[in-house]
Amino acid sequence: MNLRGFFQDFNPSKFLIYACLLLFSVLLSLRLDRDIEWSYWVVFAPIWLWKLMVIIGASVGTGVWAHNPQYRAEGETCVEFKAMLIAVGIHLLLLTFEVLVCDRVERGKHFWLLVFMPLFFVSPVSVAACVWGFRHDRSLELEILCSVNILQFIFIALRLDKIINWPWLVVCVPLWILMSFLCLVVLYYIVWSVLFLRSMDVIAEQRRTHITMAISWMAIVVPLLTFEILLVHKLDGHYESKFVPVFVPLWISLVTLMATTFGQKGGNHWWFGIRKDFCQFLLELFPFLREYGNISYDLQHEDSEVSEELPVHEPPKIAPMFRKKTGVVITQSPGKYFVPPPKLCIDMPD
Repeated sequence: MNLRGFFQDFNPSKFLIYACLLLFSVLLSLRLDRDIEWSYWVVFAPIWLWKLMVIIGASVGTGVWAHNPQYRAEGETCVEFKAMLIAVGIHLLLLTFEVLVCDRVERGKHFWLLVFMPLFFVSPVSVAACVWGFRHDRSLELEILCSVNILQFIFIALRLDKIINWPWLVVCVPLWILMSFLCLVVLYYIVWSVLFLRSMDVIAEQRRTHITMAISWMAIVVPLLTFEILLVHKLDGHYESKFVPVFVPLWISLVTLMATTFGQKGGNHWWFGIRKDFCQFLLELFPFLREYGNISYDLQHEDSEVSEELPVHEPPKIAPMFRKKTGVVITQSPGKYFVPPPKLCIDMPD
């Protein structure tokens, strides 16, 4: 295993998001089961950490941008900086929503429609961000997630305010449509993986890539769908278990997402103004890590050591043959015979 190749495509931004969501989901499930009696402001601490890192990273990146005008002429620098500003705007709206949720749960004085109002603004902003991102070939996971769930946000707010009394299974119809699309994506990767396995014209690297993608999508979508089904049945009163078993499939999906961040390209280089890949930034910040970054592990080292200990038997050589005229020596070995280059010979008359 080559550590340098393992970390060179590491995406620290997504890893931080998935790690914070995992810790938050663990605390939330324990709080809903009353295994812990912490305030929801404390339960949301991983979310506050996530948003705090976004604000600090954007502030530092903006300061570096303002104090170094020469950086603005470097390739896609302007596009990456604008993408960072768009992401910050969406995160601020999400932060407003999360603060209102904590206040509503703790004090219970607001309508849920008012609490969800920032999400209603996030959706059209995300649609505009998606249009801009497609034109500039940007990663759009968060923007797409916010833009396609506008109808789901409305249904949840109406259901929490008891304006509609539909069962949660019906309220989550937009979510089932989205999950159906994701299941089709999983099926697509599985079919292509099977075709590539049976094809003799595909190189081994492409086969491994498609098999890895198929396994990753299955490990993300199937547990996520299981979590949503269990949660809906729990809210409708058809499932009497605690919330921790309900959240277990979600944790599997989040752990898988954290693992996939090591195979993705790095995030926006303008976060914290580092202007380079995160792995390269760490190696420059901590030079002693270079000693470990250049280490590669051979899982078959024992076989290689055994092969080195065995003596190498050279093929027997046949006695050399001489030509009187040219004086060329030809040494023949089984399977290694080659024609010697001609030698110019001029016979002088007596």
